[in-house]
Amino acid sequence: MITGSHVILYSSDAEGDRAFLGELLRLPAVDAGGGWLIMQLPPGEVAVHPSEASGAAELYLVCDDVERTVQELTENGVTFDGPVTDQGWGRLTSIRLPGGGRVGLYEARHPTAFDL
Repeated sequence: MITGSHVILYSSDAEGDRAFLGELLRLPAVDAGGGWLIMQLPPGEVAVHPSEASGAAELYLVCDDVERTVQELTENGVTFDGPVTDQGWGRLTSIRLPGGGRVGLYEARHPTAFDL
């Protein structure tokens, strides 16, 4: 039986990204051994989008009010790649991780699996 999902972010600054996720986003974590932290994520959902090539994956954190969340996170030192944009299906931006990676942040304007 499947009991959850596990997301892996590859980073040139894994230690910095772990600290960022744990401290600034206040994600609880367990030490899997030797300081290797595994952060707890909020409840999740998965969607499959059509593409010419398979294999790519993206991580988005979902919030109720993207403008308020951006303001709160900015006050805590989080850097964003750009302003919030309206895509019709949601309002989104992306968080810049210390290792240079990006994690999406969006306010959904469509039904979500969170309501199931």
